[in-house]
Amino acid sequence: MQQDDIAIEVKDLRKEFKVSISGKGFLGKLKALFHRRHRIITAVNDIDFKIRRGEFVGYVGENGAGKSTTIKMLTGILVPTSGTANVNGIVPYKDRKKNAAKIGVVFGQRTQLWWDLPVRESFDLLRVIFRVSRSDFDRQMAKLDEALGLRPLLEMPVRKLSLGQRMRCDIAASLIHNPPVLFLDEPTIGLDVLAKQSVRNFLSEINKTEGTTIILTTHDMNDIEQLCKRLIILEEGKIIFDGETEFLKQKFVHEKIIEVEFYEDDCVMQGIPGITVVREQGCKKWLTVDKNSSGIGEVIGAIASQYKIKDISVKEPSVESIIRNIYDNSIKLGA
Repeated sequence: MQQDDIAIEVKDLRKEFKVSISGKGFLGKLKALFHRRHRIITAVNDIDFKIRRGEFVGYVGENGAGKSTTIKMLTGILVPTSGTANVNGIVPYKDRKKNAAKIGVVFGQRTQLWWDLPVRESFDLLRVIFRVSRSDFDRQMAKLDEALGLRPLLEMPVRKLSLGQRMRCDIAASLIHNPPVLFLDEPTIGLDVLAKQSVRNFLSEINKTEGTTIILTTHDMNDIEQLCKRLIILEEGKIIFDGETEFLKQKFVHEKIIEVEFYEDDCVMQGIPGITVVREQGCKKWLTVDKNSSGIGEVIGAIASQYKIKDISVKEPSVESIIRNIYDNSIKLGA
């Protein structure tokens, strides 16, 4: 990977927070007023990664894993305890203004729009702040309106928007200056199914056509599966996996799921090796098939020869179920 191809580089990045320890009971709290004790919490623990220009990377983990803390250091909001970070050739926390001009940021729970102003005026203020020409602004807004359906929202005060409407406007606001790097923290939160798909299509399009580097943190694994070719997984501030999403499936999926609908709802699955019934609903059964014990074709053939089948389909477990299984079993992917 050549240096010119790198959009983001993180080396030995660490962030610690000092937290006061409160005493127990009234006397303990009173004593703590005069003799304060502290403990150190490590939110991000000496992580390393490089992201190429034009990559679409999923950055995931459980609550408290260190995702948002990392993003805040890369956007210049937080200063790391140690280590280095570089975004577009800029150290974010040393030159916040220069860094802000080259990145877009969406935090799902915090808006960058002015609460009491109409959306249109917030966009226009951002145009001035980022020094975008009127012609470039109009051209960019036309694309954003087509993808996100902004027109009906432009005259509404931000405080009157629903969460889903505000998220669409925040995504648009982050892209007014057409930044080369975009940080997204839960961008589809509060959106209905159609709006989510519209946002996904739009993000995929700007990634492909504009070459925008996108880092996505989300709990919606449909976002990850549809958009991210690369996945970085955090656990307790450390990276436990960094690789292709498809590789994760191939390496850690040892079973497939067969959804079978029978003509009778009282059939009992017996005598077929390598399968486990994980769910039943009326005439439908969901079976897991261990790929190490039986071929999928053999299992389907055995089921079809012994039972009257109305419908059958084969699915792989979702990325969400793979990650959940990894956490539940404390598997260290990098080991």
